[in-house]
Amino acid sequence: MRDLLSLACEECKRRNYTTDKNKRTMTEKLTLKKYCNSCRKHTNHKEGKV
Repeated sequence: MRDLLSLACEECKRRNYTTDKNKRTMTEKLTLKKYCNSCRKHTNHKEGKV
């Protein structure tokens, strides 16, 4: 039930983080505010495939 996914920065599109989520309870796309090393600031990171 848990799917692996990567979190990509919305500004530079680099994949910085990997995580998993439960597909049954969270059906919408995951968006988190995380630190991006290449942008050197906190940006929104959106869910993508691994």
